[in-house]
Amino acid sequence: MASNDLYQVCTAQEGDDASATQLLQCVTQQLAAAQQTSNNAIDGGYSSEITISSRTLVLVISAAMAFFMQAGFAMICAGAVRKKNVRNTMMKNLLDACGAAIAFFAIGYAFAFGGSDHDSSDKTFIGNANFFLKDEDDYAFFLFQYAFSAASATIVAGTLAERCQMAAYLCYSVMLTGWVYPVVAHSIWSPNGFLSAYSIDPLWGVGMIDFAGSGVVHVTGGVTALFATMILGPRRGRFHDAAGCPLETPREFPGHSQALQMLGTFILWFGWYGFNCGTALLHEGENVESIFALAGVNSTLAAGMAGMTALFSNLFVLERTTGEPFFDLKYLMNGTLCGLVSITAGCGIVEPWAGVVIGLVAGLV
Repeated sequence: MASNDLYQVCTAQEGDDASATQLLQCVTQQLAAAQQTSNNAIDGGYSSEITISSRTLVLVISAAMAFFMQAGFAMICAGAVRKKNVRNTMMKNLLDACGAAIAFFAIGYAFAFGGSDHDSSDKTFIGNANFFLKDEDDYAFFLFQYAFSAASATIVAGTLAERCQMAAYLCYSVMLTGWVYPVVAHSIWSPNGFLSAYSIDPLWGVGMIDFAGSGVVHVTGGVTALFATMILGPRRGRFHDAAGCPLETPREFPGHSQALQMLGTFILWFGWYGFNCGTALLHEGENVESIFALAGVNSTLAAGMAGMTALFSNLFVLERTTGEPFFDLKYLMNGTLCGLVSITAGCGIVEPWAGVVIGLVAGLV
């Protein structure tokens, strides 16, 4: 092969004049071949590039890093709310981890990946086996996917800050990780999902390529957060006074600690390496190490570019509108996280220069 990354492999195979559709089909075939190699290796008790024992070890470590993102979410939420609500917010973040563990173990994993058949072209709505991990031997894969489901649930925690009861929040967390998230994960990541790029007969010959979960994890959490805020409405006193009369100027509720927000941002960035790089281990093949490293490089470049873009874009707007520009830390932190979210879908596929471009667009958004 001319190179170790999927894009260059497909470019060399299809030629420089290949259309975008041909390249996408090639990438899909490469991913499917890698997945089949992984399945054959597991069945035979060995792998051509990475042993089962080392794959399990690194996957568990990656799962632990992805789970550590829960601490990052907790720190950001704690720093972004008023001091009196910190305890309440911390409890919601821990409830996510606890509720997700039980719900994903009992039914979530089964609905997402239970009974997957790599040799069948049949499409299913949800999985139908491995409830309570019965007859499931790949515990590392379960642990890794649990960390993903918990992250999807925790995304919503910040949007519900200071205005949601604990019992209601626990019900939401269990419902999302036990039903909503698994349905989305099954459709895109299971070989029997109707959108899956790993299917023998993928949709339109390509399927949906979501390498590490921009859509599966982050869009699921984001859309859930949107509907939750529409139902709950704004915090009391934000737009109306105690008598219910509209305020001329919305009241600001500044977070009590930007230091905690910054700590949370760095923890999330660190955890994202487990999130994105660890996913490469699910596509074992002859170039797994290269994909593993490429995912880390793209994650770094996209995060850095998005943070800088958001910071200086806001600086330019302030200079034009107020004449008093200043470096706003919130834009730098939010831009960095936006870059990480945006690169997650293609971190193991696109070239580094494309990761920079993705970060640039994410920072502007």
